[in-house]
Amino acid sequence: MKKIISLLIITISLSTQAQVQSVNLQASGLTCSMCSNAINKALKTIPYVDKVMANIRNSSFEITFKPGSQVNFDDLKNKVEDAGFSVAGLDAVVDFNNTAITNDEHINMGGMYLHFINVTDQALSGTRTIKILDKGFVSPKEYKKNARYTKMECYKTGVAGSCCTKSGVAAGTRVYHVTI
Repeated sequence: MKKIISLLIITISLSTQAQVQSVNLQASGLTCSMCSNAINKALKTIPYVDKVMANIRNSSFEITFKPGSQVNFDDLKNKVEDAGFSVAGLDAVVDFNNTAITNDEHINMGGMYLHFINVTDQALSGTRTIKILDKGFVSPKEYKKNARYTKMECYKTGVAGSCCTKSGVAAGTRVYHVTI
């Protein structure tokens, strides 16, 4: 019984407590206010989305979430694509609680796996903005540029493979590649 409790404590301590507060999503392909409205309506159908504020001038959307929600960046991207557009950039505002990050390594952020690329080793505390670098979240040119910062296969596939098992990420788990 003591071994089970110890294992549970270790597992909980390896999972970083952090909360995604909001995201700024840059969309591409918009030509008018009706396009913006289509994305706005689509994003509001996600159950954990609290508010969506569109900025037509720069084709961006400030999205806030209901407190305690588990955010899935792919849900946001898929809703934009379902509305007939694409994501040109996604920055997430995250509240970190003394989270240690290491360049080209993975962390478990409350069940979401983040792979930090092109960062200095540090501890993150307070509100910080992270940029999602995965395919479909940045331009193809930027995606290719960021590939030089890691040799791990998960950057190409978006899911954990043999490169991630040493970090404790199960094969096939979605991994988001991010930078500060």
